[in-house]
Amino acid sequence: MSFDPVLLAVIANRLDTIVREMENTLLRSGRSAVLNMARDFSCAIITGDNRLLASAEGLPVHVIGMEKLAKAVSDLHDDIRPGDAYLHNDPYLGNTHPADHVILVPVFHEGKHLFTAAAKAHQADTGNALPTTYMPYARDIYEEGGLIFPAIRVQRDNRDEADVIRMCKRRIRVPDQWYGDYLAMVGSARIGEAGLSDLARRYGNDLIERFVEEWFDYSERRIAHVISQMPAGTFFGHGCHDPFGPAPDGIPINVKVTVDPVAGMVELDLTDNIDCLPAGVNESETCSTNNVMTGMFNSIDPDIPHNSGTFRRVKVLLRENCVVGIPRFPASCSVATTNVGERLVVTTQKAFADAWDGYGLAEGACGIGPAFAVVSGTDWRKGDDPYVNQKFLGSQGGPAGPEYDGWITYGNSVTNGLMFRDSVEVDEQKYPIRVGEIRVREDSEGAGRRRGAPGTRVTFGPKRNEMTAAYVTDGFVYPPRGVRGGGPAAPSVPFKVLVDGSEVPLPPISAELIASGELVGHLLSGGGGYGDPLDREQDMVRLDVEARFVSVARARDIYGVVFSHEAADGTLHIDLLGTEARRAELRAARRTA
Repeated sequence: MSFDPVLLAVIANRLDTIVREMENTLLRSGRSAVLNMARDFSCAIITGDNRLLASAEGLPVHVIGMEKLAKAVSDLHDDIRPGDAYLHNDPYLGNTHPADHVILVPVFHEGKHLFTAAAKAHQADTGNALPTTYMPYARDIYEEGGLIFPAIRVQRDNRDEADVIRMCKRRIRVPDQWYGDYLAMVGSARIGEAGLSDLARRYGNDLIERFVEEWFDYSERRIAHVISQMPAGTFFGHGCHDPFGPAPDGIPINVKVTVDPVAGMVELDLTDNIDCLPAGVNESETCSTNNVMTGMFNSIDPDIPHNSGTFRRVKVLLRENCVVGIPRFPASCSVATTNVGERLVVTTQKAFADAWDGYGLAEGACGIGPAFAVVSGTDWRKGDDPYVNQKFLGSQGGPAGPEYDGWITYGNSVTNGLMFRDSVEVDEQKYPIRVGEIRVREDSEGAGRRRGAPGTRVTFGPKRNEMTAAYVTDGFVYPPRGVRGGGPAAPSVPFKVLVDGSEVPLPPISAELIASGELVGHLLSGGGGYGDPLDREQDMVRLDVEARFVSVARARDIYGVVFSHEAADGTLHIDLLGTEARRAELRAARRTA
């Protein structure tokens, strides 16, 4: 290392601080609940020559590959200058899916383009043919119907290009909400620009450029060291998205992983997968890359810096016209950030766990069922004005790992628990909806020595006018699997609560009309377990039962833990002899099965 290590740490942390300042701007100023409650956004700093430099706690599905967005700006514009801002959501030019709008602001110092500040945010509405940002049945991008911006200039000299803003306001159903979110994104990127300009003035271009190269080299050394400690080998992961539409048998997911500790390289091969489907579930190139890499990072060391230096040691093999590869225009990638993408994450991390004890994770929950529905309708409190927004009311269970139980507020696999859940009180004030219940779903966890987290039960619906809830459930047919003797989680189940309180099943993927007095419901899946549940510590099973994560019957039948009585304060007492006998009985039954 030729660079002062203390100064290296100082500048690296300052860059992360700038990213967090950008993120706080989006959280505080975003108009839609997607931004100011769910936190479905990420920010990043990219070098002037288009390499990902810093992303703080950005969502993995958003930030890995962000450098491709800046490259599109450079490729398409030869007159980039201070005061510019670019709007990008094109999935064929490096973006994730069309619902993720990105504002990119170039940062200059002493005439040199040193950085690009990027703010990416999921939109409540992008002008799709239906009032949802997820179009699973769209046969191509034309059927999606939304606005596509291939790295267009949206500001010059810090002023909006009025033609672009007018076009968006005309097409998007709630234009003021969109424009508020747009301003929040621009403000976020400009906050990044100000922080980076100050950094450049303080240290100068030469030192900043030396830092960049040293930081990338340091990050590369970090991951190379981790890989050097791993076993060598090639192994395969196989998963499957639930059946739907053009995939009546499901969508198989195949991952080939090769680890070379001597060379310090990991290769992730996705070429052995089916062609793109005439549906909106195809992965964009960026999502194919970032989701398989997320599964790998989850499996080996999540604390490695995620930047272009780290990425030098990871080779991702993709092919064109592949459902988890590089889509050919106009194949739809509307749902690319979830569903098949989440299956790619969990299949990869399960492959590591199956191959080597102590690595990887079980499968976590996938898909965006009714608890994450995009809801729309008219608000009688505001003169029947339209509303569109995505709700993040549910919590899907996180997967178990070698040493830790699953995270109960995990959310979904592509975000790794970094998104927030909506506030019930704010949702009910801001939108004409009522929430019936949000509660832990008992016995939904994948059992194991380390158990997956349980899912939840969620119901909500309109207060007066009817409401449409569009959702794309996965995990109904193929729930999250456990590893190394761990059990599967409960499936993800959509349903409707009728006016009389009775419950009826709903299709896994649908846009359902919910009448006044009705509720849309969702039994969310948990996470898969890791290791034999009969090896789980008895006291940990007791705590799970007391928390109502696990029932007394499941504790006895799956974990082999028997309770003698319940104390006056509600705590349970374990029957040690009964537990020993019960576990011996269950083990004997396995041997004879």
